[in-house]
Amino acid sequence: MSDPARAVWRAILGLLMLSWASIACAADGDIVPVPPLNARVTDLSGTLNGAQQAQLEQQLAAFEQARGGQIAILFVPTTQPEAIEQYAIRVAEAWKIGRRKHDDGVLVVVAKNDRKIRIEVGYGLEGAIPDAVAKRIIGETISPRFKAGDFAGGLSAAVTQMQKLIEGEALPAPRAADRPSGGFEGNLEELLVIGLTASVVAGSILRAIFGRLLGSLLSGGLVGAAAWFITGSMLVAGIGGLIAFVFVLAISSGAGRGVRRGGGWGGGGWGGSSGGSWGGSSGSWGGGGGTFGGGGASGDW
Repeated sequence: MSDPARAVWRAILGLLMLSWASIACAADGDIVPVPPLNARVTDLSGTLNGAQQAQLEQQLAAFEQARGGQIAILFVPTTQPEAIEQYAIRVAEAWKIGRRKHDDGVLVVVAKNDRKIRIEVGYGLEGAIPDAVAKRIIGETISPRFKAGDFAGGLSAAVTQMQKLIEGEALPAPRAADRPSGGFEGNLEELLVIGLTASVVAGSILRAIFGRLLGSLLSGGLVGAAAWFITGSMLVAGIGGLIAFVFVLAISSGAGRGVRRGGGWGGGGWGGSSGGSWGGSSGSWGGGGGTFGGGGASGDW
């Protein structure tokens, strides 16, 4: 199978898995949405003060400039009804921390009200930070400080440990091309994911105008047409359209439950705010395109 064809199938499979996960979570109750990535340190629980966020942000930025790998920290009040492992992998897949093809990203998620911690490790760093080591960092470095109320100190110490482990890896030096520039540099797979996801989002508008069934059919047709235009394959177009139809139809059936409300990100019940923009004040940017496979560990305090 050619590389473009393999990328198409991976994109379709990823969308299908996302659809199934969303449907399953909707059946269990409201789910916590993935916040936008605007900074290396995102605190939606109001735990860290401005100075603490700035210090962690500077520590992570300096490491990225020196080694190229990316580490991001996310505080949320809770991940319920999902387990922290499920929520963390959703965030990791959405944020794409780490460089494309090197997959040298690490995501640390703290669910404060649940008293849970998750270290999610990118594919390229699973040798440097194996599951057992990630578990030990949580148990021996993070948890004791969290129990004492020193959240910033616990994270800073853990980041220092992980950075020392990563420094022992034979990773390529950072280059300008490895760093996000704010423009789109995606490959065919990313283009498909973005296009299909945007079409599904547009499906909610069509559903509101034309009704549940017709709106879902129109959404499937739109996704199918976009997939055919991009790939020139009727098979891919048919599968993409079917997935979109089922996804939009399932969302509409659970729309009464919706996603978690209560003030939105950064206000009301969520509190806190993001700690600035990656790469300076001219605008925010996301991860470098890294991938994750579920490596890492979880713990509590």
